[in-house]
Amino acid sequence: MGNYPIEGDTATFGFNIPRSGPYASEGEDELRAYELAVKHLNNGGGWVDSQFDGLSGDGVADKTIDYEVMDTGTDKTRARENAKQLIERENAIMVTGGSSSSVAINVQAECQAQNVIFMACLTHSNATTGADCARYGFREMFNAYHTAEALAPVLQEEYGSDNTFYQLYADYTWGESVQASMRRTLTETAGWTEADSVATPLGEDDYSSFLSEAANSGADVLLLDHYGLDGATSVQQAVDAGLNEEMEIVLPLYNRPMASAAGDAISGVFGTVAWDSAIDNTPSNEFTQTFESEYDRTPSGVAQLAYAQTLNYAAAVERAGSFNPIDVIGELEDYDYNNIGMGEETMRGCDHQAQRAVPVVRGLPADEISTGNYFDIVNLTDRSQVSYGCDSGPAAECTLGPAEPQ
Repeated sequence: MGNYPIEGDTATFGFNIPRSGPYASEGEDELRAYELAVKHLNNGGGWVDSQFDGLSGDGVADKTIDYEVMDTGTDKTRARENAKQLIERENAIMVTGGSSSSVAINVQAECQAQNVIFMACLTHSNATTGADCARYGFREMFNAYHTAEALAPVLQEEYGSDNTFYQLYADYTWGESVQASMRRTLTETAGWTEADSVATPLGEDDYSSFLSEAANSGADVLLLDHYGLDGATSVQQAVDAGLNEEMEIVLPLYNRPMASAAGDAISGVFGTVAWDSAIDNTPSNEFTQTFESEYDRTPSGVAQLAYAQTLNYAAAVERAGSFNPIDVIGELEDYDYNNIGMGEETMRGCDHQAQRAVPVVRGLPADEISTGNYFDIVNLTDRSQVSYGCDSGPAAECTLGPAEPQ
């Protein structure tokens, strides 16, 4: 059963994150949150003291928590090899991480093969809990389907129904997922028409030719289905080229590090974020205060995901009374919770996809942007408005497979 039972007094978590490549800034914020979670699990503090009654702050299930970190470089092959090393050489009892969905899907597959639980951090492709779902994988982050369902009504209300749109999308599973989801929802729900959809390479640093074609398309709205440094670069280059004077620009998924890198170019740009410190409730405020106290910086949604997934796993271990992955899976499936700042949630058993709210944001006017303050939350879309059944949407393609070794 993977690395269960654990020998000795220490349980090791494997943090498999991008410390280089286009998603490196997201990876560094993940690591900050992972290290903070381990500190709190072993010594108390943060949500361990206030939101997770089953956690003691004195380790987990009588084990002190240690961790190992590896750099994916935002490369799916390297990421899977990392996961293999974390499990086989470092004896990781749980692996977590992500940022690129192709990375997360590959790591999830390795964890399934090795009977080790994967608590996905940032992965937004429908396939993660759809066609490529796994019994040993769990995702807190919403997916591209949820983004489209939350974003399309806001765009329709803001820009009207009689519009054409043009998409530039990252040429891998995540970009394809966002492209397909936005196309479906904008055409079927908002009544818009797609002018064209063009793939761009991951890690592109010059979008000028792609943007020129978009500008010449006559479309009313430009969707930039890019993330991390790619998203910051493409939106900045679009604004520098004056496209925001000819068409509206949408960045379906972004975060604080991206907005910071984009600067004034983020002004007026709609999108969704995993979580934000502006969400005003007790768990959110506590996490923000704890993170800022530790690192003297405002946490991003990526950090919140990393911290929450680590504690969610640890709490499931405590409920199970064991690190036995089959027992832990049983505690995670169909578990209801309301302690990480996103309201009432369920980790659904049929596809291991959290059913949760989706924050829709818009970049602040240029004269209101300041360090740590880049966008407003315009709608915290309730989970009932974006969810789909176990027999529909991405879930219809999910076959989790067995928990027992084959």
